[in-house]
Amino acid sequence: MSKVSYYTAEGLKKLRDELSYLKDVERPKASQAIGEARDKGDLSENAEYDAAKEAQGMLEMKISKLEETLSNARLIDESQLDSSKALVLSKVKIRNQTNGMEMTYTLVADGEADLASGKISVNSPIGKGLLGKSVGEVADIQVPNGIIKFDVLEISR
Repeated sequence: MSKVSYYTAEGLKKLRDELSYLKDVERPKASQAIGEARDKGDLSENAEYDAAKEAQGMLEMKISKLEETLSNARLIDESQLDSSKALVLSKVKIRNQTNGMEMTYTLVADGEADLASGKISVNSPIGKGLLGKSVGEVADIQVPNGIIKFDVLEISR
């Protein structure tokens, strides 16, 4: 069963660019490596040939997986999203009730998550806990250490 994923225009473009690179650059390199290894003689004892074939198989698997992801990808129409609740593409400012630390995260699809730039997946524990919350609500988020309570301070696009 296929799982639909939602992406921003930027995230979708990144996926398409990666797929294009793998098909147009990496695939010919893999074929060339197999050809060079084949020219070196007896294939039954040629470790270089076996390694090149294995690398090609891994590349084809990666291409197949990316194609599947793209076939199930949907572009998010930001104008249709409710800005009063935390949804995909919402920028949410939260405060940890335990230590008072404030953080701002943008909720994004799995493929676009990047904690260093403040983007967390809607499928992560914090992302799941924030979905559907409004300003002033408390999000109880289950983490490995127990439950952390976050106050939702701001929601923006």
